[in-house]
Amino acid sequence: MATPVAPTAQAETPAPSFPEPLLEPGDRLTRDEFERRYNRMRHFKKAELVEGTVFMPSPVRAKKHAEPHNQLGTWLGTYSAGTPGTHCFDNSPVRLDLDNEPQPALVLIKTPAKGGQVRITADDCLEGPPELAVEIVGSSSAYDLHQKKGAYRRNGVFEYLAWITGEQRLAWWQLHEGEYRDIVPDSDALLKSRAFPGLWLDAAALLKGDMKTVLAALRRGFESPEHRVFIAI
Repeated sequence: MATPVAPTAQAETPAPSFPEPLLEPGDRLTRDEFERRYNRMRHFKKAELVEGTVFMPSPVRAKKHAEPHNQLGTWLGTYSAGTPGTHCFDNSPVRLDLDNEPQPALVLIKTPAKGGQVRITADDCLEGPPELAVEIVGSSSAYDLHQKKGAYRRNGVFEYLAWITGEQRLAWWQLHEGEYRDIVPDSDALLKSRAFPGLWLDAAALLKGDMKTVLAALRRGFESPEHRVFIAI
């Protein structure tokens, strides 16, 4: 009787290996996965994770975004230069929570010694809610004024300023009892930050591109008693 022959073991075919995809608009990702993919896209300048969804804004336009960005950066940078204990950052991603890592146009923060909420991590990222976030958007239907605004509010970003260039208007909100409320012009027609004493804005002048008047209003803020108290703390 023939001895049965055991069947020859066949080597398992390895599963095909595919490279991890890059970011695509609309992807639903964790923050860790978002950062991992974003870090592989060295050529790409801006992507955001907002409420767990990837947003990839269109290239910026000169008059609708780049120039307003520069003007707001000049205003905030001048304030920070004259106000020890504050820092201004341009287009820096902010780790808010596990579903949100926006990349605001600008942020203004206080140092921890001044009661600031943001820390700079070992890998040189901002973590925690900035005291002021700034965005430049084309219209009031932009996600910055809906999903992103909700993420800012829920995470405790104390003030949010949006320049809506397509509608030639500014909106500046302050967090109050868990909701954003409009900051309205004072008796001298200036918008004044509640988070940063002396941060005053002549919105009408800014919308006209009159930076000389914008900076003159800011210098008046520097001369205010509340600004002197703030920098003395």
